[in-house]
Amino acid sequence: MSRLFGEIRQIGYVVRDLDASVHKWLELGVGPWFIVKDIQTDYFRYRGEDSPVQMSIALANSGDIQLELIQQHNDAPSGYLDFLDAGHEGAQHVAYWTDDYQSLYDKAIAAGFTVLHEGAIGGEQGRFAYFATEFDPGTVVEISDISGPKGQVFDYIKNTAATWDGTDPIRVTP
Repeated sequence: MSRLFGEIRQIGYVVRDLDASVHKWLELGVGPWFIVKDIQTDYFRYRGEDSPVQMSIALANSGDIQLELIQQHNDAPSGYLDFLDAGHEGAQHVAYWTDDYQSLYDKAIAAGFTVLHEGAIGGEQGRFAYFATEFDPGTVVEISDISGPKGQVFDYIKNTAATWDGTDPIRVTP
């Protein structure tokens, strides 16, 4: 438990091949995986500058922890690309979820954290920010607003995983 951010809710992996990574996790029995190809962000900024990141993601839960796989498709500046360019692949961040995004964002900034990249998917209640906290690979901190539809989707993924019988392991979302 982080005194500032709360409970870790997600581990994010940056991968070069989303489909191959999903299949490796399925071999471990984790699923089902919900895949969103070519995410449309409302905006994406890297170190304060707009960046046209193109990416796909896959989400699944193992108990209360959500796993996120992220594949960036272009060379637009991002924390994901920084991670890959440093020779890493795998766990890149831990995420904390909040129903009061702006308050947590402001507390992080007041505590001296700087934004690595940030954006939104699906409107104001789909905001996210990654802070430049990496001291070892995998230690970037993300905060994510779950006060809107994203929170409902995350609950659905968790509940589906809890009763998953191994059928329909890959579910591609339009």
